[in-house]
Amino acid sequence: MDRLASFGNDPFDKPPCRGCSSYLVEPYIKCAECGPSPFLLCLQCFTRGYEYKKHQSDHKYEIMTSDFPVLEPGWTAQEEMALLEAVMDCGFGNWQDVAYQMRTKTKEECEGHYMKNFINNPLFSSTLLNLRQMEDHLSRTADTAIPFKPTDDPPRPSFDSQVSRDMAGYMPARADFMEEFDNYAEWDLKDIDFVDDDSDILHALKVAVVDIYHSRLKERQRRKKIIRDHGLINLRKFQILERRYPKEVQDLYDAMRRFARVVGPIEHDKFIESHTLEFELRREIRRLQEYRREGIQSFCGAKVYERVKRMREDERRKRNMLCDILQYIHDSRACQQWLHKQAAIDAGITPVVTTITTSGRRSAPPLNLTGLPGTEKLNEREKELCQVVRLVPGAYLEYKQALLNECRRQGGLRLAQARSLIKIDVNKTRKIYDFLIKEGYINKA
Repeated sequence: MDRLASFGNDPFDKPPCRGCSSYLVEPYIKCAECGPSPFLLCLQCFTRGYEYKKHQSDHKYEIMTSDFPVLEPGWTAQEEMALLEAVMDCGFGNWQDVAYQMRTKTKEECEGHYMKNFINNPLFSSTLLNLRQMEDHLSRTADTAIPFKPTDDPPRPSFDSQVSRDMAGYMPARADFMEEFDNYAEWDLKDIDFVDDDSDILHALKVAVVDIYHSRLKERQRRKKIIRDHGLINLRKFQILERRYPKEVQDLYDAMRRFARVVGPIEHDKFIESHTLEFELRREIRRLQEYRREGIQSFCGAKVYERVKRMREDERRKRNMLCDILQYIHDSRACQQWLHKQAAIDAGITPVVTTITTSGRRSAPPLNLTGLPGTEKLNEREKELCQVVRLVPGAYLEYKQALLNECRRQGGLRLAQARSLIKIDVNKTRKIYDFLIKEGYINKA
């Protein structure tokens, strides 16, 4: 008898023929007496009367095919399955891509058939009611994708665009990511086939592989749920919201981020907001306690106190700058520089600090290594060298490795050889060479 096959349209999804091991193409034969795993034969092996172990040629059989109408004429069971798979792959409402994947129906035919038989069908009314109730529940628990109006086309940023990179490849139309966590988990499962000939050990091994795959899927789903619940899909927007907190609260936020997976998003936000409120209250309490120590009893007096306090801080900063310049008091240029600083402070401009040498020549300030690549690979003495020589850590490490290799090859290294290897300022080369000699990294030839 004709029955709907339990496999997809792809022939590679079906088990091979038990007779010739070829991929099955509909229609094919299924033995009705052999089990529990299906015993499938292609038409050629069936007509030859193929027999294997318990299977005999006179067993009852079923013809497996999906070339018959199910819901309405003109739509075969195979096309019904193809339509459902295309909607799952392309997303509901994306009828142009659904029709392109089906190839046998137009956009209008796909939309009309799906709406008539799967959405507006009264037989499915109870199921649709349960789905609507589930959607309401999910919307209340914030376990949905990025919201968009049903009448609007959901955003579909191109794969290599900046928006797609900011959203980590998230596709709102499908509520899914372009590349999943543990993206190749299915590779370990694609060649597994359960057959009657398997030994107990092999069968248990295959079951263990399937269990491992299920655990990996659960971990993937758990991570996606955390990302959606906490609004981490749009990372840039999340970072902008995080910067609205004071620096102390930002440090706490960064430290407590790892615990966000334990509690829900609302509880985590309440926790951070409560600490923000606590920080502001403590700061206000310290300010009021300062007013009380100074004998201030009104807010009008507090305003006067704050203004006088700022003036006092400015005067203290000016005196500190004067102390810094006393060591150059005999240098006319140093005095002129201090006067410029004083004028800048009086005008409300941040002064630019420069160093004055005894010869009157301005030396460049030390290089700031904060955030530069390779800084974490340097020790404190190497960091000091890079700051003085004004050399980025990456270039220093490259020059250092070149000198070490040449010294190891020659058994020693001269300054002239170092200058021929490193094409930079000769004074910088000499400082690097002397430093490596002093630290014992290389030896003189």
